[in-house]
Amino acid sequence: MPSTTLYSDGLGNRTAERSTLPFDIRTAMVTVALVGIGLISIYSATYDSPAAGFFNSQLVFAAAGLVAMAVIAFLPRQMIQVAALPTYLVGLLGLVLVLVIGSTINGQKNWINLGPLSIQPSEIAKIGTLLMAAQFVSREGRDLRTLRDLFTLCGIVLLPIALITLEKDTGSMLVYSAMLLGIAFWAGADLFLVFAFVAPVLVGGAALFIPLYGYLPVGIALVVVLGVMFLFRRRVLTTAFGLIPSIVAALGTQFVVGHLPTHMQQRINVFLNPSIDPRGTGYHVMQSLMAVGSGGWTGKGFLNGTLTHLGYIPEQWTDFIYSVPTEEFGFVGGVLVLLLMMTLIWFALDTARSLRSKFESTICFGIATILFYHTTINIGMAIGVVPVMGIPLPFLSKGGSSLLLNMMMVGLLLNFYRFRSDLRRA
Repeated sequence: MPSTTLYSDGLGNRTAERSTLPFDIRTAMVTVALVGIGLISIYSATYDSPAAGFFNSQLVFAAAGLVAMAVIAFLPRQMIQVAALPTYLVGLLGLVLVLVIGSTINGQKNWINLGPLSIQPSEIAKIGTLLMAAQFVSREGRDLRTLRDLFTLCGIVLLPIALITLEKDTGSMLVYSAMLLGIAFWAGADLFLVFAFVAPVLVGGAALFIPLYGYLPVGIALVVVLGVMFLFRRRVLTTAFGLIPSIVAALGTQFVVGHLPTHMQQRINVFLNPSIDPRGTGYHVMQSLMAVGSGGWTGKGFLNGTLTHLGYIPEQWTDFIYSVPTEEFGFVGGVLVLLLMMTLIWFALDTARSLRSKFESTICFGIATILFYHTTINIGMAIGVVPVMGIPLPFLSKGGSSLLLNMMMVGLLLNFYRFRSDLRRA
């Protein structure tokens, strides 16, 4: 059990209790619980199918991830800073190599086969990009309110995004974009500029519904964006320039969609109307919705998921892994997974808030952003509220590269927790 200390604020008043345990047992326990649920879900989804070997490989990566997490948790702080540039460059090299020797799966060239193992360089590059971006914004004299420093940060993240775009990996590209926005926000970028970058995404999302509802959703989205921009109380000309990207998104989204690869157009059409292709692209989403809903409050029991074990959801152990605990353990199982993920994200934010080092604090906030985006999009795919885009659920979805990266990021959280300012005061 962690010990606690009461300390004075200098006026004779005792403040709240603070943990003096130098190891973040709470984050470690939540992580182990999520990895355990993931292993159980993958075993359940594959044990009686030709994909049964996936459980064994995931178990190996889970063990390797625990070792990596423990090692990183106790690395010297200076070593992590020194590793930023080399890790970033190795990640970029991996993204270049995958374009040359990578394997194409489902229209995306983002895997490198190494004998019995496959690695996804975009996952490796993610942690390098996070470290490099955090190192840049934490240097003395950096001010993201200036366009020079803001554009430099964007360049650091947009370089791997450009390579990932060539791989046609839209899901990973959006993860990096979310990470960029999170880092820019936490590092003190102008909030008006941050919102100006986010707003086109919101308006573009509304523009997807033009075939169903005309321009009404777009008009509503533009009015909301304009209203928020006015709250910043900038000059009219500045507000007008900030609104231009949103207007471009409103007018150009359908044009862009029309020129996307066929499989991506199908995913968007299925998102708008899952029943449009019930035996093709829409099959995954409809079966996932049925599995999530069929679990009821407490589920059908472990290894008793009908849709899971009859193979109605193709590759359920990856993108649609969330439907396994919800079918077998019901609403309770689904909420438990969601609560554990949100708790881990909250712990990351709490650690970020309590650190004095801008480098370490930025990394923690970036990790929270990545985990939040992955969780929101993956569960959104499983319940049909966002288009399918190949985003894994952290710690649960099958994928050695993803699991190893996530556990390495938790290792960073554990490492930085030891240097919280409240622990030093205690």
